[in-house]
Amino acid sequence: MLLRANVPKTDIARLIGKSRTSVYEEIANNGEPDGNYHAGKAHRRAWERRKEAKAKYWKIENNPHLKRYICARIKHSHWSPEQIAGRIQSIKCPPSLQDVTISHECIYQWIYQKRPELKEHLRCKKGKYRRKRGTKAREKHREEAKKRRIDERPAEVEKKRKKGHWEGDTIVGSDRKSALVTHVERVSGLGIGDKVDHAKADTVNQITDEQFRAIPKNKKLTETYDNGKEFERHKELEKMTGITIYFAYPYHSWERGCNENFNGLLREFFPKGTDFTKVSHEEVKKAFSLINNRPRKRLNYLTPREVFYSKV
Repeated sequence: MLLRANVPKTDIARLIGKSRTSVYEEIANNGEPDGNYHAGKAHRRAWERRKEAKAKYWKIENNPHLKRYICARIKHSHWSPEQIAGRIQSIKCPPSLQDVTISHECIYQWIYQKRPELKEHLRCKKGKYRRKRGTKAREKHREEAKKRRIDERPAEVEKKRKKGHWEGDTIVGSDRKSALVTHVERVSGLGIGDKVDHAKADTVNQITDEQFRAIPKNKKLTETYDNGKEFERHKELEKMTGITIYFAYPYHSWERGCNENFNGLLREFFPKGTDFTKVSHEEVKKAFSLINNRPRKRLNYLTPREVFYSKV
């Protein structure tokens, strides 16, 4: 475009951040015979020239004996490329290939690039390369294995005799993005939390860290979550809050009964179908305050706030 606008080549080099010599060489090597220059055609010319320059190094294509040997062993003997390469390097190497050195990777590349019909004779036909970390299912299984499960929690958590053990979850809004992040202390039933416009792991971690800063250190011991993606960065959250995190088993909501009950109480203020992007933080705080200051029968009609902050 600059050439067609009659911009001097020296100015073109300055504009694109290249030397003047590079611009002259590119036009001379890949330009049109009439002196014009088309980027697409120039790229193809450079690629073809590079391909031809490497052709002399193609061991298999330039060695008919080697090509026939590989094809015969794969087709008729059902050898693998690794076996073929190893045989060529062994003392049983055919006389015509005694001076040849080749790797099994080179044979694989030749098959996939030049002779794809030989792939059906290979024992492994799943694909050219294997995923670096395996399949997505295996990767997910590894991540699940890193989680502490609920049956690893201290026995005192189940007995509800010591304050500081929490259960956490999210209530997703109608837009499937916004949510309420809730945490409930098991002994007192005290709930803390706030809303987030995007229930992602980083935003959930941030709001959780902010909420727990106001909680005394001796009452931040453990927390049990469900298996949502919003809690996948739980290792970072442990470092931020100092709380040991456990996970319930999938589809076992009763293992976090305190949190499920508290979320049910919140539905009085935020029914199903609520879009939390239209709910203010003040409204959320008011709902939590009303629930935390409501007497509970199981607490002998004390409120969750009174039980949580009492010294008993």
